[in-house]
Amino acid sequence: MKIALLGYGKMGKVIERIALERGHEIVLRKSSTSSYDGLTNADVAIDFSIPESAVCNITACFDTNIPVVCGTTGWLDQYDEMVSLCKSKNGSFIYGSNFSLGVNIFFELNAYLAKMMSKIDQYKVSMEEIHHTQKLDSPSGTAISLAKGIIENSNYINWTLENPEPNEIRIDAKRINNVPGTHSIFYDSEVDQIEIKHTAHNREGFALGAVIAAEWLQNKKGVFTMKDVLSLN
Repeated sequence: MKIALLGYGKMGKVIERIALERGHEIVLRKSSTSSYDGLTNADVAIDFSIPESAVCNITACFDTNIPVVCGTTGWLDQYDEMVSLCKSKNGSFIYGSNFSLGVNIFFELNAYLAKMMSKIDQYKVSMEEIHHTQKLDSPSGTAISLAKGIIENSNYINWTLENPEPNEIRIDAKRINNVPGTHSIFYDSEVDQIEIKHTAHNREGFALGAVIAAEWLQNKKGVFTMKDVLSLN
C-alpha cells in the first residue's frame, strides 16, 4: 500500500516506521510548508498534522479521490463540513480522536459504565487528562470523546474546564513533559470512588491503530470510525 503522510512530526515519523515494518511504501511526507506533490500516487493518506492544516489536507484528499485517515484534533468545528464534502465527492474518510486500539476499547467501557451509573444518583462524575507540553489542544480530543460518551448515556449535558454546574462534567486538563496520554474517569460519592483509566506508554499504539485503519479503509467509500475498523458497532 502506498501511503501519503500529511504531517511529518513526531507522530508522522512513528507512523512511517510502523508502515514500513508492515510492508507499505511512503510516497509523500508533507510538512506544513511543503506541497502536495506525490499525493495522487497514494492509495491512502494519513493526517497527523496541526489543527490549522487538517481541513486543507482532508479537502485535498477528497479532491484527488484519495482515502484519508485523520488523527489531528482541534478542528472539529468543521467536522460536519468535511463529512458533507466526503459524501458529495464519494470519498473515503475516517476521523479518530485516538487511534489506539486500547483507547477505543476504553471508549466502549466508558460508555457502558456511564449507562450503569446513570441509574445511581449518589455519584458525581469528573475526568482528568494528562499530555505532553507540546500538545496544542486542551482538553484533548480523546477527553472530549470520552465526555461525549458519558453525555450520550447519562443525564449530563455538557463538559467544562471550569467549575461545573450539577449537569456538567469537569475535565481537569494537565500538561506535563514526556506524557504520551493518560485519561481517567472518576465517579465519586460520599463513601467511595470508582475509577477507570487508560495510560499510553508511548506513541506506538496511536501509530499502529492509524496504519490499521488505513489498511481497512482501502477500497471502501463513506465516512467511518474506529468502531467500524474494530467491529465494535
